[in-house]
Amino acid sequence: MKFSTRTDIEAPIEHVFAEVSDFSTFERSAMRRGAKVQRVDSQDVRGPGMAWQTEFTFRGKTREVRIDLEDYEEPVMLGFAGKSAGLTGFCEIELIALSPKKTRMRVSLDLKPHTLSARLLIQSIKLAKGTVDKKFEARVADYARDIAARQDRMA
Repeated sequence: MKFSTRTDIEAPIEHVFAEVSDFSTFERSAMRRGAKVQRVDSQDVRGPGMAWQTEFTFRGKTREVRIDLEDYEEPVMLGFAGKSAGLTGFCEIELIALSPKKTRMRVSLDLKPHTLSARLLIQSIKLAKGTVDKKFEARVADYARDIAARQDRMA
Protein backbone atom coordinates (compact mmCIF):
# COMPACT_ATOMS: atom_id res chain seq x y z
CA MET A 1 0.00 0.00 0.00
CA LYS A 2 1.42 3.35 -1.01
CA PHE A 3 0.87 6.87 0.23
CA SER A 4 2.41 9.85 -1.48
CA THR A 5 2.11 13.62 -1.38
CA ARG A 6 4.08 16.71 -2.22
CA THR A 7 4.05 20.25 -0.97
CA ASP A 8 5.96 23.44 -1.65
CA ILE A 9 7.79 25.16 1.20
CA GLU A 10 8.81 28.82 1.30
CA ALA A 11 12.35 28.06 2.47
CA PRO A 12 15.72 27.25 0.86
CA ILE A 13 16.49 23.58 0.26
CA GLU A 14 19.39 23.63 2.74
CA HIS A 15 17.08 24.77 5.55
CA VAL A 16 14.42 22.19 4.65
CA PHE A 17 16.99 19.38 4.56
CA ALA A 18 18.40 20.48 7.92
CA GLU A 19 14.88 20.30 9.38
CA VAL A 20 13.93 16.90 7.92
CA SER A 21 17.27 15.41 8.97
CA ASP A 22 17.13 16.72 12.55
CA PHE A 23 16.67 13.24 14.00
CA SER A 24 16.99 14.23 17.65
CA THR A 25 13.97 16.53 17.30
CA PHE A 26 11.94 13.66 15.81
CA GLU A 27 13.04 11.38 18.65
CA ARG A 28 11.89 13.89 21.28
CA SER A 29 8.61 14.49 19.44
CA ALA A 30 7.82 10.76 19.33
CA MET A 31 8.65 10.38 23.02
CA ARG A 32 6.33 13.29 23.91
CA ARG A 33 3.56 11.36 22.12
CA GLY A 34 4.20 8.28 24.26
CA ALA A 35 6.54 6.26 22.02
CA LYS A 36 9.74 4.70 23.27
CA VAL A 37 12.66 5.54 20.99
CA GLN A 38 16.19 4.23 21.34
CA ARG A 39 19.07 4.85 18.99
CA VAL A 40 20.73 1.49 18.29
CA ASP A 41 23.70 2.41 16.10
CA SER A 42 27.02 3.87 17.19
CA GLN A 43 27.60 6.37 14.37
CA ASP A 44 28.80 9.87 15.17
CA VAL A 45 27.80 11.34 11.79
CA ARG A 46 24.47 11.47 10.01
CA GLY A 47 24.15 8.98 7.19
CA PRO A 48 23.23 5.46 6.13
CA GLY A 49 23.53 3.01 8.99
CA MET A 50 21.75 5.13 11.59
CA ALA A 51 19.03 3.06 13.29
CA TRP A 52 16.35 3.34 15.95
CA GLN A 53 14.27 0.82 17.86
CA THR A 54 10.79 2.16 18.58
CA GLU A 55 7.79 0.99 20.56
CA PHE A 56 4.38 2.63 20.42
CA THR A 57 0.67 1.86 20.70
CA PHE A 58 -1.36 1.76 17.48
CA ARG A 59 -4.99 0.63 17.36
CA GLY A 60 -4.82 -0.55 20.94
CA LYS A 61 -1.80 -2.79 20.45
CA THR A 62 1.86 -2.25 21.28
CA ARG A 63 4.00 -2.25 18.12
CA GLU A 64 7.77 -2.50 17.85
CA VAL A 65 9.46 -1.13 14.77
CA ARG A 66 13.12 -0.90 13.83
CA ILE A 67 13.86 2.07 11.59
CA ASP A 68 17.05 2.22 9.52
CA LEU A 69 18.32 5.21 7.56
CA GLU A 70 19.22 3.64 4.23
CA ASP A 71 19.53 6.60 1.86
CA TYR A 72 21.05 9.94 2.76
CA GLU A 73 21.91 12.31 -0.05
CA GLU A 74 22.35 15.86 1.24
CA PRO A 75 20.43 18.08 0.45
CA VAL A 76 18.00 16.14 -1.74
CA MET A 77 16.92 12.80 -0.24
CA LEU A 78 16.38 10.67 2.83
CA GLY A 79 15.18 7.07 2.77
CA PHE A 80 14.07 5.07 5.80
CA ALA A 81 13.26 1.37 6.04
CA GLY A 82 11.02 0.16 8.84
CA LYS A 83 10.49 -3.41 9.93
CA SER A 84 8.08 -4.84 12.47
CA ALA A 85 6.88 -8.35 13.23
CA GLY A 86 4.59 -8.60 10.20
CA LEU A 87 5.07 -5.42 8.20
CA THR A 88 7.86 -3.67 6.34
CA GLY A 89 7.82 -0.15 5.04
CA PHE A 90 9.95 2.34 3.19
CA CYS A 91 9.62 6.12 3.54
CA GLU A 92 11.34 8.46 1.12
CA ILE A 93 11.63 12.21 1.47
CA GLU A 94 12.78 13.95 -1.69
CA LEU A 95 13.57 17.66 -1.94
CA ILE A 96 13.75 19.75 -5.11
CA ALA A 97 14.90 23.37 -5.15
CA LEU A 98 12.31 25.34 -7.13
CA SER A 99 14.09 28.65 -6.51
CA PRO A 100 16.67 29.92 -4.02
CA LYS A 101 13.88 30.43 -1.46
CA LYS A 102 11.37 27.71 -2.38
CA THR A 103 11.59 23.92 -2.06
CA ARG A 104 9.27 21.13 -3.12
CA MET A 105 9.09 18.23 -0.67
CA ARG A 106 7.78 14.86 -1.83
CA VAL A 107 7.03 12.25 0.84
CA SER A 108 6.15 8.67 -0.04
CA LEU A 109 5.43 5.71 2.19
CA ASP A 110 5.14 2.12 0.97
CA LEU A 111 3.87 -0.56 3.39
CA LYS A 112 4.03 -4.31 2.73
CA PRO A 113 2.36 -6.90 4.97
CA HIS A 114 4.03 -10.28 5.60
CA THR A 115 1.59 -11.93 8.00
CA LEU A 116 -2.14 -12.48 8.06
CA SER A 117 -2.70 -9.96 10.87
CA ALA A 118 -0.64 -7.35 8.97
CA ARG A 119 -2.67 -8.04 5.83
CA LEU A 120 -5.86 -7.47 7.81
CA LEU A 121 -4.45 -4.19 9.16
CA ILE A 122 -3.53 -3.03 5.65
CA GLN A 123 -6.95 -4.12 4.35
CA SER A 124 -8.70 -2.02 7.00
CA ILE A 125 -6.54 0.96 6.03
CA LYS A 126 -7.38 0.39 2.36
CA LEU A 127 -11.08 0.57 3.18
CA ALA A 128 -10.51 4.08 4.54
CA LYS A 129 -7.88 5.03 1.92
CA GLY A 130 -9.50 8.37 1.06
CA THR A 131 -9.60 9.48 4.68
CA VAL A 132 -6.09 8.17 5.39
CA ASP A 133 -4.73 9.92 2.28
CA LYS A 134 -6.25 13.23 3.40
CA LYS A 135 -4.77 12.86 6.90
CA PHE A 136 -1.36 11.97 5.45
CA GLU A 137 -1.45 15.01 3.14
CA ALA A 138 -2.61 17.27 5.99
CA ARG A 139 0.18 16.11 8.33
CA VAL A 140 2.85 16.64 5.66
CA ALA A 141 1.39 20.08 4.82
CA ASP A 142 1.36 21.05 8.54
CA TYR A 143 4.98 19.96 8.87
CA ALA A 144 5.89 21.99 5.76
CA ARG A 145 4.23 25.08 7.27
CA ASP A 146 6.22 24.53 10.50
CA ILE A 147 9.46 24.36 8.50
CA ALA A 148 8.59 27.60 6.67
CA ALA A 149 7.68 29.30 9.97
CA ARG A 150 11.00 28.33 11.54
CA GLN A 151 12.76 29.73 8.46
CA ASP A 152 10.84 33.00 8.83
CA ARG A 153 11.89 33.29 12.49
CA MET A 154 15.53 32.78 11.49
CA ALA A 155 15.39 35.41 8.73
